[in-house]
Amino acid sequence: MQIVFGIDFGTTNSALSVYQNGTVEVVAVDGTESGGELMRSVLYFNEEHEVFAGHEAIHQYVSDGAVGRFMQSIKTFLPNTSFVTTEIFGKRYTIDDLVAIILRKIKARGEAHVGCSVESVVMGRPVVFSKDAAKDAVAEQRLEKAARKAGFKNIWFQYEPVAAALTFEESLKPGEERVVFIGDFGGGTSDFSVIRVKGGAFDRSDRRSDVLSLGGVYVAGDKFDSQIMWDKVAHHFGRYARYKTMGKDDWNSIPKSIIYTLCQWHRIPLLRARKTRELIRVIKGTADDRRAIEHLENIISDNYGFFLFQAIEKAKCELSGQEMTRIDFKDRDLNITEELSREEFETLNGDNFQQIASCIDEVVSKSGLQTAQIDTVFLTGGTSRIPLIQALFTERFGRGKLEQRNAFTSVVHGLGSSVPLFV
Repeated sequence: MQIVFGIDFGTTNSALSVYQNGTVEVVAVDGTESGGELMRSVLYFNEEHEVFAGHEAIHQYVSDGAVGRFMQSIKTFLPNTSFVTTEIFGKRYTIDDLVAIILRKIKARGEAHVGCSVESVVMGRPVVFSKDAAKDAVAEQRLEKAARKAGFKNIWFQYEPVAAALTFEESLKPGEERVVFIGDFGGGTSDFSVIRVKGGAFDRSDRRSDVLSLGGVYVAGDKFDSQIMWDKVAHHFGRYARYKTMGKDDWNSIPKSIIYTLCQWHRIPLLRARKTRELIRVIKGTADDRRAIEHLENIISDNYGFFLFQAIEKAKCELSGQEMTRIDFKDRDLNITEELSREEFETLNGDNFQQIASCIDEVVSKSGLQTAQIDTVFLTGGTSRIPLIQALFTERFGRGKLEQRNAFTSVVHGLGSSVPLFV
């Protein structure tokens, strides 16, 4: 009897499913969390060269007073060809080394559950790692290399929205057929597909003809958080500060590259580069808002960007159920209190929503169908709960066609269901 794992390595969370005896089971990978089905895709390295992953990494990072190296949104670096290695406490790591640490942890917990070694895995991947085909290929190669370093020998890939469709298919009655639009909203990408699904037993060995179209856009949960940071919070860290260069009276704005990096939570550690920190020190000397530049220095040196973005994400999530919220965050002498309405959130992210809307329309067009010919819209992922995202689908398909369940485990369950397509 062959046992195969399905692993959804996500930008924010990761999950595991197990295929055996013709059935699929989603397995807890983080026992410290309620339910444990999701593990945060984060790593923490302390000065004693210990490495932690998931909730354990967050707990240890907090316990150590945020003095080690904390890494998140690692998946977003997979297509970044300029990311060759990073040095952590004297040891160099490639991007696949970092991903392998997380996959190895997931694999170990899965093997403990089934009681034996497992060498086969179906890995989820977004439809679009990068719009650049060469970089997209590099990303998949790196993910495969990471899986091999984690101990897997047989590795297959499945598109994440197709995996979600296979989960939906299991809910159909025998013989029931539908054409489904799948919307899979992750932390880094939003992926879509139009696929024919059918209930009951039939030959599932080749589903290529059932996938009518695929598409994706590099806009998802993290992008919305970054936009809030840029428009509502970045002024606390010098976005609008000005400074004078030595011997000149002209005022200069803080380099946009610094603030742009600050607004992407997974990139904040890049500001630790010696050249960047020296520039910030020079800017502070003549800045018209010295306190804001000190906050900028502190978020870099104290590495508290993760916790700031948790506060931003919390506010964003609250707006899915209420019209008004507040971003609250305190650290040292920094005290952020920013009100944010749902209307303002939607306005700030207007371009992001438009990119998603355009991709939805493109995927429908590529399928060769009209919206009326699509029977069901199945949405998965936390971002799919945003009211305006819901509205984009309601406007096109009608509210009666929308279905939303198992928002965080549909993809990983579908990866396990994909096994018969490969084995």
